Parts: sequence; structure tokens; C-alpha cells
Amino acid sequence: MNENNLSMMDFSDNNYTLKQRAIRNAYTLENSSGDVVLKSKQKMFKMKEEFPFVDSNENEVFSIKAQNLMDIAGDYAVVDPDGEELAVLTKDFTLMTHVWRIKDSEGRELAVIRSRGKFFGLLRSFIDLMDFFPHRYSIEDSEGDGIGEIKGKFSIRDRYKISLNEDLDQKELILAAAVAVDALEGN
Repeated sequence: MNENNLSMMDFSDNNYTLKQRAIRNAYTLENSSGDVVLKSKQKMFKMKEEFPFVDSNENEVFSIKAQNLMDIAGDYAVVDPDGEELAVLTKDFTLMTHVWRIKDSEGRELAVIRSRGKFFGLLRSFIDLMDFFPHRYSIEDSEGDGIGEIKGKFSIRDRYKISLNEDLDQKELILAAAVAVDALEGN
């Protein structure tokens, strides 16, 4: 792995803000002090979805890449700059809720990001206007225990507050998944 890998980054904070920029799927993740932790911008005109993540110095840290060209549910690999797979994000196909599973490179489930409110989920499936209401997600560990949440805020572009439990392993993968979920769900 190169020198600017995830293990050298500071993910000790438990509260983050995810901001979508005004043009296309471009995001900035800030810690509770307002310092930029990660930035990502979806690559345009690619056959497969791809989101490279860079640190505050513009060094590539990892990317999220679609594993298939077209996929209703979808699997997305989190890979380091050398191409080594760190994790996989898998979307469960459901009508009323968004469910994303974060698995390590050996296939063990690390966390699940699940949209809240089946009623709003059902309405969002059929009425585009419902997308103006902020999205909310719970984050659970592999046992189903709550380890965090993602709360959308009213704004012109998507803005989320991400709260994670203390002493949580692999926060960077959960934070990367939060960006991917927003962009891939078309929120």
C-alpha cells in the first residue's frame, strides 16, 4: 500500500458532516471541527460507476468501483490506490427501504446501512417529489446493534450529519459507504 493509505488518516472523530457540492456527485466529508477529511467526485462517462476518494492534500486514498456494468442491486468494491480490495458494498434489492451491507475483503459483514421509515421509502419509490425530504439511515453492526446514524438536513444539495459510536473499527469504510449510498441512490 502506498504511504497515504487509510491507516495513516485520522478517523478518531465520531461526528462528521457530508456535503454534496452544487454540481454533479461531488462530496466533501468534514470532521466536527470543520476540517476536510475526505473528498470524492464521481467519475463521469465511465462504463462502471467509480468514486475516487482523496484526502485534504488531494492524495488518492481509495476508490469505490462498481463490480459490474449494470446491476439492479449492485456490488461496489472499495479498493486502495494499488488495487487491493479493502471491502465490498452490497445493495439489497428492496422496494420500501435502502439496505447496504459493508463486508470486509473476506466477506464478513462489518455493518449495515438501512434507510428509516418504510412509509417514506415506499412514497420515494413512486413520487419523485418525496426526494426533497431529508433521508435518514441507521447504521448497525453485524449483530443488528445500532452503531450510528446518518441524518439528512434540509438544503439545496444533500447534506448529512453522520454520528458513529466511539471505538468503532473501520469508520473509514462506513463513511465511504455513506457517500456511495447518497450518490448511487440518486438522493
